[in-house]
Amino acid sequence: MVNRRRFLSIAASCAVMGSMPVRLALAATPVSPAPVVWKGSAMGALASMTLVHPDRSYAQSMIARCVAEIDRLESVFSLYRPDSALSRLNSTGVLAEPPSELVELLSFSLSLAQASKGAFDPTVQPLLSLYFQHFAKPGASSAGPSASAIAQARQRIGFADVEVDTRRIRLGRPDAAITLNGVAQGFVTDRVADLLHASGFGNVLIDLGEGRALGRGPDGKPWRAAVSDPSKPDRTLFELSLGSDQGQSPALATSGGYGTRFGSDPLIHHLMDPRSGRSANHYGSVSVVAPRATLADGLSTTLSIVPPASRVPLLADYPLARAWFVDKAGRVTGPDGERIGNA
Repeated sequence: MVNRRRFLSIAASCAVMGSMPVRLALAATPVSPAPVVWKGSAMGALASMTLVHPDRSYAQSMIARCVAEIDRLESVFSLYRPDSALSRLNSTGVLAEPPSELVELLSFSLSLAQASKGAFDPTVQPLLSLYFQHFAKPGASSAGPSASAIAQARQRIGFADVEVDTRRIRLGRPDAAITLNGVAQGFVTDRVADLLHASGFGNVLIDLGEGRALGRGPDGKPWRAAVSDPSKPDRTLFELSLGSDQGQSPALATSGGYGTRFGSDPLIHHLMDPRSGRSANHYGSVSVVAPRATLADGLSTTLSIVPPASRVPLLADYPLARAWFVDKAGRVTGPDGERIGNA
């Protein structure tokens, strides 16, 4: 699964993965048992899990279960596994007896498409495929596909034509295709968090491309996230407290065009507006906190695409979510355009 944006890095016991503009960190002085930390890859991106639990053997066995669950969910959502449920749906346009996870996440995606008036659209895959194929050709125009090619791809896009229920998913349009890369990382993150919580883990930090925190760090303090300037990852713009305590948000997602660029022009990237066929470049990045990583993930993607005038009405539909918008100069504003950061 393409990593749409790798904007989360986790610092655990002073070990940092990557150098991206969101950092979730453990403080230095533990008062609980030393955390068990796993680092690997998930859905095509660097990933990590930090578990604070007195039984290290049990924690390690749970990490193995979580990794197996991630692999199972990739077999549902991956565009790069030809035998995945999503790949089979895209190849035939219909899928009988779909996995429950596919039904759930596609249903959520369609509701977000409706709320955003099509700015977020899981049927955008033909447009993304067009850009990938264009830039894979030697000597391809740096301006991207032609207007006529974009128009043809857009004829295959339309979330309103998708039919989904527990018995069957049908795409509706000829040569249509689905991508859930705008929400799948958050969904898998939530599933792992739910598995750990149900297994007795109350203090957890997860980074599977989106961040999710339970409880507190090993120092007894809330998990912290530092959101940085997209163009200057070492420069912190603001900090957030993550966790499940009152007044905290469990999940954080950040979207920006830096995640997947198609060619040499940084303005041509994966955050496509299906209605125009072109990349959206309203912001340098958008960060969203929410009770669930699925929602944070979907909203950060959607808010990156909708025009600025639409962000307040969209967020009104999701009152438990909060958003921060970073412009190309590193200025931070809220949904109403109020300044909440320093340049």
